Amino acid sequence: MSLFKCDDSTIVSTKKGKLQGYFYDGVYVFKGVHYAEADRFMQPKEVESWEGIKDATSYGMVCNLMHQDNPQGELYVPHAYWPMDEHCQNLNIWTTKLDEGCKKPVMVWFHGGGFSAGSAIEQLAYEGDEMAKKGDVVVVNVNHRLNILGYLDLEPFGEKYKNSGNCGNADLVAALKWVHENIEAFGGDPENVTIFGQSGGGMKVTSLMQTPEADGLFHKAIVMSGVLDEGFMGNNQGGGKRIASEILSVLGLEEKDVEKLETLPYPELVAAYETAVKNIDDPAVYKGQCPIVNDYYLGEPHIVGFTENAKKIPMMIGTVMGEFAFMPLPFNKTKLSEEEITEKIREKFKEYTDDLIAEYKKAYPGKNLADILALDFIFRTPTMKLIAEASKRSEAPTYSYMFAFEFPVQNGKIAWHCSDIPFVFHNISRVPSANVEGVSDKLQEQVFSAVMSFAKTGNPNNDKIPTWEASKENDEATFIYDTECECRHNFDHELIRIGREAFFKYGQFAFGNVQH
Repeated sequence: MSLFKCDDSTIVSTKKGKLQGYFYDGVYVFKGVHYAEADRFMQPKEVESWEGIKDATSYGMVCNLMHQDNPQGELYVPHAYWPMDEHCQNLNIWTTKLDEGCKKPVMVWFHGGGFSAGSAIEQLAYEGDEMAKKGDVVVVNVNHRLNILGYLDLEPFGEKYKNSGNCGNADLVAALKWVHENIEAFGGDPENVTIFGQSGGGMKVTSLMQTPEADGLFHKAIVMSGVLDEGFMGNNQGGGKRIASEILSVLGLEEKDVEKLETLPYPELVAAYETAVKNIDDPAVYKGQCPIVNDYYLGEPHIVGFTENAKKIPMMIGTVMGEFAFMPLPFNKTKLSEEEITEKIREKFKEYTDDLIAEYKKAYPGKNLADILALDFIFRTPTMKLIAEASKRSEAPTYSYMFAFEFPVQNGKIAWHCSDIPFVFHNISRVPSANVEGVSDKLQEQVFSAVMSFAKTGNPNNDKIPTWEASKENDEATFIYDTECECRHNFDHELIRIGREAFFKYGQFAFGNVQH
């Protein structure tokens, strides 16, 4: 029977007051810890000090979503759903010791969902107990403002709204400040903090690397499937005047009435925003929902280059083989001959087929050709660009990876967006489809050990994996996670070049859409 405690031994003193967590199965857990407070569209402020002991045994509210989640795909990405509120600046902590002298590495996780959705507890694989136990680290995950609550630029309407287009990221900086000031009480080392995230969480990692106010609050960075082209994080320099004015117009308000947006019921604000977006035809116009480039956030590193501080941050950057491969192939790939599969590929990619197949066989020898139809050409290209830019840095290493594992569903399904998360957290037991007898346990140990080694030293190499070289300029050394792991150089560059050209010439995905 696992030991449970919730008594004086599970009380911690923070800078602002005492918190009551609990201990279970070797891990101290503190949930729903408020790190900041903020009114709508305003910058976060420190919480007030309190007397007595605050309860920290329940998850806090998560940020409002613009639309209710529709549970689906639970076999692949098991989810949790939780009450929502605008006052969502809270974090959760897992640690094995409450001792200021422990100096454990600290892992701060930023959830996916772009900058508009998701939560710190959305995926069951986000739970930090196994990572804390098996990795001897302190794990923190963070809720913050999202969508139009966190990323709507009203600064053109007055100094009162300064940096409102980055409120969500300002929350993250506030969380990192809280960690810096308090994590020692939870056994953590404030001078050894790794920020990591997947999809939108990865974008939060790179955007914080480019945020001077976050300098010194973290020391390593892991970006998982979190790099997109300039169209997402680059067309946001025009300011929020147009979208905000359009919202006011939809509501029948004038610009002098902008303060009414602060108290408008959230569903009404969402409805007005969505109508306003439809009224703006120009795709280059800033519409919110992601950080805005200004003197607070300086722009993505693969677009504008790294800041001087970011040049010193060791990075681990990668993607999964089939980011958008959520829906099944429209045929059983195990029952078709290579010739039949080739014709399926030719139907989609036409004159590119022969070159695609030749390059695919070089990049992924032994894998089924049908997986070309599910291969990612969206995240991998800008990720390669970020890796190339990061590899120019002389003061910090850059480690590239590709997660290429095949899962035991849909006649052998290549890795999809989010499928690597349970391996990183040592949580495949929480995701049934991630388990292959005699295979996935070993891969989990390899992925996990590399992440833990990187968090502790800035280098992923350890005795469970083959040698993983750092990438150099014009030489991407990619560690391929699969049934057999290996490090290869520029292994898929030509495949991705051809595939991306074919993809954009001949249409959309073979199937499926990205969710988080």
